[in-house]
Parts: sequence; C-alpha cells; structure tokens
Amino acid sequence: MAGTRNNRSPDTALGATVAAVLAAAGVAAGQRLCLALSGGVDSSLLLHLLAGLRAQFGFELAAAHVHHGLSPNADAWQDACAAQCAAAGIQLHAFRVEVARDDPAGLEAAARAARRAALARVDCDWLVSGHHQDDQAETLLFRLVRGTGLRGAGAMATIEPGRPGRLRPLLAVRRAQIVACAQALRLAWVEDESNADPRHARNYLRHRVLPVMEAAFPGAVPALARAAGHFREADELLDALAAQDAAACGGATLGRDALLALSDARLRNLLRWCVRRHAVEAPARARLVEAVRQLRAAAPGHPLHVSLGTLACCIYRGQVWFEPARVPTPAGALAWHGEDELAWNGGRVRFEPATGAGLSRAALARATACELVPRWPGLGMRQGARRPRRSFKNLCQEAGIPAWLRPRLPVLRVDGEAAWIGEIGVAVEFACGPDEAGVRPVWLR
Repeated sequence: MAGTRNNRSPDTALGATVAAVLAAAGVAAGQRLCLALSGGVDSSLLLHLLAGLRAQFGFELAAAHVHHGLSPNADAWQDACAAQCAAAGIQLHAFRVEVARDDPAGLEAAARAARRAALARVDCDWLVSGHHQDDQAETLLFRLVRGTGLRGAGAMATIEPGRPGRLRPLLAVRRAQIVACAQALRLAWVEDESNADPRHARNYLRHRVLPVMEAAFPGAVPALARAAGHFREADELLDALAAQDAAACGGATLGRDALLALSDARLRNLLRWCVRRHAVEAPARARLVEAVRQLRAAAPGHPLHVSLGTLACCIYRGQVWFEPARVPTPAGALAWHGEDELAWNGGRVRFEPATGAGLSRAALARATACELVPRWPGLGMRQGARRPRRSFKNLCQEAGIPAWLRPRLPVLRVDGEAAWIGEIGVAVEFACGPDEAGVRPVWLR
C-alpha cells in the first residue's frame, strides 16, 4: 500500500476535490466551462486539473484572460496563458480592457469591474475561477472592515447557479497546498508584482494582517472561511423569511397595511430583498432606515415615492411596488386596432371585454383613429353628462394621483379626443350604455 501511495500523481487529491464540486454542481456532458485564467498559480493549476477531468465529465473547456494593461509584463502574461492553453488544446478568449486609474472606488475596484465586464461577454454555462480558502478569508476581512451586512460577509460560494453559473472548485483548499501541487507537477505560472504591494487594501490584509492572525491563531484562515459559510446560511434564511413576508403582503404588488404591520427589521429585510430581486444592488442600511421612517410617517391615503437608490418604493392607493427611480416619460403614440393589450412604459394596458361598462364598442367602431398616447398640452375630459370638462391637472388632483405618476398615465385618444385616461376613467362621449357591449381598459403598471 505504501508503494501505491508514493506512486500517486500529486494532483490526485485536488483533482478529486475539483471533481466533487463539478458533480455537486451537476456539470454534465456538453456543458461549456470557461476558466478565468490570469496565469497565476491558482488558475494555472486549475486549468491543468479541469483539462484532466474533461473525459470523465464530457464538458467543453475554454479559458478567458483579461489584459488590464496595468503592468509592463501584461503582454508576457497573456502570452503565457496562450501557451498553456495551446499545450492543453483549449481555446483562449483574450480581452484587452481599459481600467480607469482615477476611479473613485480605487484602482483595485476599477480593475475588478473591468475584468467582470469582460468575462461576462463569454458565452458559457459555468464561469470557473481559482479562488481558494485564503482568498475567502481575505475577502471576509476586507468586507467586515467596510461594515458589510450578512450577504457581504457570506463572501464567495463554491457553487452559484445562474446564467452563467459560477464555480470555485478550490475554495476549500489552502494556497500553500495549491503551490505545492503546482511545484510537484512542474507547472509554469506567472507572478503579478502588484500582488506584493501593501498599498492595495487586499494586499495589506494578505501580507500584513492575516500572517499576524495566523501566528496567534493557527486555524484563523479555515475559521474565517467557515464563518463566511455561516453568514451565507443566515443570509439565505433571511431571504426565505422575506419571500414569506412578500407572499403574505400580496406578492408582486404589496399591500400597504400588511407591509407596515411588519417590524422595522423585517420591513427593512423585505425592502432589501425586493430591491435585489430587480437585479440591482441593495441600498445602504441608512437609506433603508430612512425609507422605513417615511413609510410609517405617511398618512394612510397619502401617495409616496421613496428613493432606494437605483429603485424607488412607490405607495399609491394602498398598493406598494418597486420601479426604476427615474422612469422615462412615454414617447410617441401606439396605434390600437383592437388588440387585447398594448405595452406601455414598462407595463401594459389591457383591453377587457365588458357589458355596460368601459368604452362603447359602437363608438370605437365609428372612429377612424385610436391610439395610446401620453398626456398632451390642453388635455381635458368630461366624465359625466352633468359634469363640466376638467383639465388633466384637475382630474389628477380630484383622483389623488401623485405628480410623479402623472406623466406616465396612458391616454386612449380617439379621433383626437381623450376617450380614457389611466387611473381616471372614461369620457362621457365614449362611455358604454347599460347592457351595451363595451371595452374596459386596465393599466397594469
């Protein structure tokens, strides 16, 4: 047995680790994996391990290298990656990016953003990276000192499903083990000189802070990585709670009263979850605290438009929804030829059949032009036989429609006259009579 162990390939243990992650992710034959290849020891070893697993799993493997142009050695690094891929018979996607050196977030953040944008252009099922356990501990510390929440403290996950999904097969492996394996295999890799510069925040943590921590607490790195897993699990539970609260409050459009019945902590958690579901970054806690204060301070019937950064939380007529903070005003007209619905400003207007309600089908049939348009100068409408014609502004004031919503109201114009205005109603000249066939427009924001 001792002889068998001595003859084992040095990459056997790490190969099994990578294979276990691929299996857990459900990587199957025909799927396309793309490795983010910097040319450093981590991604170089992972390239070697993945190439050896192609026959077992049947996946297609490619690599992507991002040339940042920040080092005089950047061309040589790209050449090294090209050589590695050529030797393994792997296609390399090479990207040259411009990194803003004066980015307010710093050079490191700007380079990461440029790298992410470049890698997002690769068409694949899984984007694979060589992050390891030391990276996980460093990421957690970096985010904690910046006051991150639970989601940020969860750092990186080994498997992140998505389109494409993310795989980090070496996330449970120490960097020393990776280097030892690469040396035993006599792999070649490049060293980025900027990784040794302590002026960069992450490098300072890597070279100055973590070594001191490990000297005092030898298990610090695995413990920090374990803590990140605990934080991530807690964040998943908060997401599950938010999903339950959203369902209890009405689903896609929330009920104001049900929403405000939640405690402040659960309300902030629900708002944060709703924002993330729109695929934008969650707002800072201070902004959430202020949003909750405004929501609770508003009178029951008072409409509200609360900024959460990219999104706004809107309250109107007892309903709560989320939309872009700056919604463009609809432009142009949409001809209506009797379709069941028309798209309108991110939502739609549905035309439902009705009897004795809505617009008269007979009146519409006599018209030569029906179109959905935004408000126009001089717009007005008379809603009853004994009621005067009212301006658009007066109609909105009487209906309690907030100023931020008015430019987006859809208007059905029939032969140049307003026949229906969303949230307001039907003009008396086009109203359906008792027992008459009609059409009821409904604006679904």
